[in-house]
Amino acid sequence: MATLTTNDGVELYYETQGEGPPLVFVTAWSSTLQFFEKNIPDLAEDYQVVAFDHRGHGESERPGHGYRISRLAMDLKELLDYLDLTDVTAVGWSMGAVVLWSHLELFGSDRISKLVCVDQSPKENLVPQDWDQQRCFDVEAFTTLAKDIEYAEEDVFSRMAGRYDSVTLGDSGFVDEMVDCSKTAKIELMRDILNLDWRTFLSEIEIPTLVFVGRDSRATPPEESAYVGDQIPNAETVFFDNAGHMLFWENSEKFNETVREFSNGREDT
Repeated sequence: MATLTTNDGVELYYETQGEGPPLVFVTAWSSTLQFFEKNIPDLAEDYQVVAFDHRGHGESERPGHGYRISRLAMDLKELLDYLDLTDVTAVGWSMGAVVLWSHLELFGSDRISKLVCVDQSPKENLVPQDWDQQRCFDVEAFTTLAKDIEYAEEDVFSRMAGRYDSVTLGDSGFVDEMVDCSKTAKIELMRDILNLDWRTFLSEIEIPTLVFVGRDSRATPPEESAYVGDQIPNAETVFFDNAGHMLFWENSEKFNETVREFSNGREDT
């Protein structure tokens, strides 16, 4: 069991498979590295693939502090430093993309040379509303979610399976993994995510970027994920038909091949 201890004393679990150029997966809110079981073994045939569980998630320690996107970005920095990884292709799914944006804003791109953003909006909302309103935090919706996580967690994540589109999370075992993550982590990270608006930062990202959009995503409106690709200067957007938020699971063959082509430097992905 591979772990590292962060500068604030939290033990993080990570896995490394394969040899070659480094490819790092950054997971979503309430998910674990196990969600990438259709991707990591295949890509490890050509890359050194690294994946880890955020604090409060999976096999990592569950402290009572540090559940902010900026702290998760610091955790990622410490992992990259610990493994001394450079020229990294970093893949962030959902909240994982936000963690990568925060990492680039805080620490630059010395270690990360290519970015993959998977089905994520630069400004989250809990309920359908005007995306261009000044703030994105909805107190009532957040309060309801926090209460449900505290007292009816299994129901929350069973319902969430519908937002993950054609994937049956219950059959895959992913609902159990989501429920198992720290309640404090889920509530406090969601509170932070809902207060963040990354639209003005996207144009500052200078490294080559690949943006994946699930056309049928109900977790993230496709037009908001596509906006990320429109705003990053050196980005290419790839749409996945008949796939939703977990497009890397629903169409793993296309996902893996496109990541390979992008990481290898091919321009016509």
